Amino acid sequence: MNTVCVVGSGYVGLVTGACLAELGNRVVAVDVDAERIELLRRGEVPFFEPGLEELVRRMSASGRLTFTTSYATGAAKADVIFLCLPTPPLPNGAADTSILRTAVEELAPLLQAPYPVVVCKSTVPVGTCATLHRLLEQISPLLGAVPVVANPEFLREGSAIADFMHPDRVVIGSHAPGCAALVEALYKPLNAPILTTGLKTAEMIKYASNAFLATRISFINEIANICEHVGVDVAGVADGMGSDKRIGPSFLRPGVGYGGSCFPKDVQALAHLGAIHGVQPRLLRSVMEVNADQGKRVLHKLRTQLGRLDGATVAVWGIAYKPNTDDIREAPAVEIMRLVEQEGGTVRAYDPVAMPKAAALLPTVTMCADPYAAAAGADAVLLLTEWNEFKGVDLTRLATLMRRSILIDGRNAVDPGRAAAAGFHYAGIGRGSVPEPPALSPVEPNGRVDAIAAVPVPV
Repeated sequence: MNTVCVVGSGYVGLVTGACLAELGNRVVAVDVDAERIELLRRGEVPFFEPGLEELVRRMSASGRLTFTTSYATGAAKADVIFLCLPTPPLPNGAADTSILRTAVEELAPLLQAPYPVVVCKSTVPVGTCATLHRLLEQISPLLGAVPVVANPEFLREGSAIADFMHPDRVVIGSHAPGCAALVEALYKPLNAPILTTGLKTAEMIKYASNAFLATRISFINEIANICEHVGVDVAGVADGMGSDKRIGPSFLRPGVGYGGSCFPKDVQALAHLGAIHGVQPRLLRSVMEVNADQGKRVLHKLRTQLGRLDGATVAVWGIAYKPNTDDIREAPAVEIMRLVEQEGGTVRAYDPVAMPKAAALLPTVTMCADPYAAAAGADAVLLLTEWNEFKGVDLTRLATLMRRSILIDGRNAVDPGRAAAAGFHYAGIGRGSVPEPPALSPVEPNGRVDAIAAVPVPV
């Protein structure tokens, strides 16, 4: 049994610690947030990730997973120390690695021979691990003997446990031969391909992977926008592209853009890294521009249908940036709701798990008990996260609750024919030709006649 210290009990750190405990290691998770540590000691997880709370409770009960605020307790007798700390964006787009450096400075006086392996699992700019090694050496020349390893994470929110336990590959970068042997041994029970590289290569693999996936999302969104204007359904285009084994179907679903804690900051950080080294990151900048514009297209569709948003009531289905998470960081829905309110609209929202976090960020948005409650009396529904429960909604019942039967499907989660049959004016993303019910008639929102008749969404 190896003794593992995991510094940082956020998303990556908690999943890593719990899964390593499941593999039979003794894991001590360290976090400076005392409130979070107390929560975890009670078996409660401060964010939503399917299966994680149960795993944390089970590993805690087994004694293989413990929590502390003390670096000394965490580092004591540790064979491996994982750094799982945030690297948020700076105003210029660069990744802020100051939290990592602070952690290394805290750990340095506690490290004793035989030295543990220090593993950086955080997403960091190329050269960061080497910088951390130099920092250790500056604190004490003896600490130059501490092995530093890069081991980037590839966990998807909503399926993180499965991703850890059944990875496509494990990437381990080290500055010298043999440094990574103990880290490789930790992953051996997974029977997964292990790719051993240099430090810089491992760091770059993470950034390049996320940037490529973000590029696919922006690419299919741009194709979808063209499809709308030439009368083509992008779903068929994506299927045709994805059947080519050189391309594959993953990340070819159009929508309102990517969000979350990784893609936005990582693409931005990689673009910054290229720019400071004299490389003009034109493609990466275009990826970011397409993504920033995609959510605004939903508002354009809404304005086209309603004529204006001032005085309108808009229901929003889905706040989290993707299903199976409560993460609202960089979520397109958050910005869209803010823009609706800026134009005078009232927003009523529902999300299966993200509403507690969203309520603190969006105090003027009414959080509702279910999709139907959000849509009651609304002029339009914006579907912005493709939770499964939205796909099976009773559209006929929905239409009877709303003032106007308008559905803007930002994730193409609803069948357009079913929506039209229920009397909805439907607009998806890249669906260039969809069935339409009869034209909308003016209604009397808020006791006054709406002088602007709705116009079908252009295709």
